[in-house]
Amino acid sequence: MGFAEALYAVKVRAEAMQKASEAVPSGMLSVVGRREANYKFACLEARKHCESLGIENPVCTVSNYLFPDSRVIAGHLQALEFLQENARKYYFKRTKMLPVSGAFHTSLMEPAVEPLAEVLKSIEIQKPLLCVYSNVDGKKYMHSKHIQKLLVKQVVSPVLWEQTMHSVYERKQGTEFPYTYEVGPGNQLGAILKQCNLKAWKQYKHVDALEDEEAADT
Repeated sequence: MGFAEALYAVKVRAEAMQKASEAVPSGMLSVVGRREANYKFACLEARKHCESLGIENPVCTVSNYLFPDSRVIAGHLQALEFLQENARKYYFKRTKMLPVSGAFHTSLMEPAVEPLAEVLKSIEIQKPLLCVYSNVDGKKYMHSKHIQKLLVKQVVSPVLWEQTMHSVYERKQGTEFPYTYEVGPGNQLGAILKQCNLKAWKQYKHVDALEDEEAADT
């Protein structure tokens, strides 16, 4: 899609999600669990806890699948606080509240769906020249209507990052992995790749664009 149109779509999406965030006290909790951790059961008990507090239709669900034994859980703040307080019971080794304003990639973002859907209808979306994967289902985008549909669905769907990594690096036995470059500050994506696919990570390189600019200036 055109650069200016894409920026406008991002602006509409961000404002709609911010508005949805302000409607309900919610957030996101990063969790690293033990092998025994059952995230769905933990979320179920957190929702029951919210219901006992009088919260109607509480939300608490996995919103990001990062790598084996690492998840982000999002929903009502009371649910996330309950999980932190009972971390040992659910075999969570580490929990940390993320510095975000809402429960992104959950049903609490439902009010943001329509504004984004409307703006995307007015934008011409072309089929990608390269393979681009959607983190809604971890598969390649097929055509413009498919892209439009999944971009809207992505607002309220969990991010399947771990599953997407498996799709991107799927290779026949004996086939070499491609070179992977992470461009920009930090190497978080590389750290996640190492956890998902160690063989693919061996061909990984981090490129800090800011460092390169500073070197060029000196």
